Amino acid sequence: MEKIPWINHFHQTPNREWFETDAVLRVSLGNFFFFTMLAIIMIGIKDQKDPRDGLHHGGWMIKIISWCLMVLFMFFVPNGIISFYETISKFGSGLFLLVQVVLLLDFVHGWNEKWVKKDEQFWYVALFVVSLACYVMTFSFAGLLFHWFTPSGHDCGLNTFFIVLTLILVFVFAVIALHPAVNGSLLPASVISLYCTYLCYSALSSEPRDYECNGLHNHSKAVSTGTLTLGLLTTVLSVVYSAVRAGSSSTVLSQPSSPRAGAEKPLLPLDQKVQEEDRKKHEPRPVTYSYSFFHLIFSLASMYSAMLLTGWSTSVGESGKLVDVGWPSVWVRIVTGWTTAGLFIWSLIAPILFPEREF
Repeated sequence: MEKIPWINHFHQTPNREWFETDAVLRVSLGNFFFFTMLAIIMIGIKDQKDPRDGLHHGGWMIKIISWCLMVLFMFFVPNGIISFYETISKFGSGLFLLVQVVLLLDFVHGWNEKWVKKDEQFWYVALFVVSLACYVMTFSFAGLLFHWFTPSGHDCGLNTFFIVLTLILVFVFAVIALHPAVNGSLLPASVISLYCTYLCYSALSSEPRDYECNGLHNHSKAVSTGTLTLGLLTTVLSVVYSAVRAGSSSTVLSQPSSPRAGAEKPLLPLDQKVQEEDRKKHEPRPVTYSYSFFHLIFSLASMYSAMLLTGWSTSVGESGKLVDVGWPSVWVRIVTGWTTAGLFIWSLIAPILFPEREF
């Protein structure tokens, strides 16, 4: 890339890290356009008779060629477009984090409901053990946050505020979940508590390396590797779970049964029976999830993956220098944590506030 004139048009060639960041963003932009294009194409599909249904489930050779061309084309666009994409990717990544939150809430409530329905002592003990383990990890993690991000001798009021507020939310989760009117469970509350604490850590570790309250600046390499691994893992799990959850969100209509199955004599005259079966055979079957939303998730995941791989705190810019922009990343994750807390509390109290509605 150093020899491509429309990329390296600087008087002084940037360092290798700049080109690595630029390459990641260009590939990410190609992925984003590819999945966004598919999301637009899939808008409005109602049944499986739609010709676009075949493109969604097949057409792999066309998709692979289109994806390769799209990614290749991104290496011909000017640096200004890449810089703009890097900026909006932070907001797109925040939106993807919100999608993760919704999926996590759906998962923990489903997990709790499944174990409670078994109505056996073993599963109640399992609920208690998992909840206890999550709370132990949450408070241990919080202790490490105080140790890492509120070093003695420095005024770290903002970091202290973030950590203390997270612990207050953990306490609020438990109180609301155990309230007699809610009649909830500690399992969802404990899992969400652990996740909010992780988001707090992720935000604080994104602070600029020269910030005096970032006690991890001496271990930035290890921290970034650990954060990257966890981030990519949660991204993959979120995308896979969203696909599985979307696919199982509606009941798939079964194939019509044979006209001779289940009865020795047809209930209808033979010719009418054949016509009825033929009509059912050619009747369009509705799709079980939104194809457009499915691809939109991958578009947002492309943005989020790019931010993870570039560390959130770097910008290619037009100057050819890596610019530290860590604070926007901090606030994206902090706000995501607060939103997670708000959505979880709402999921607990909404059935009480609106008993006539089904949640």
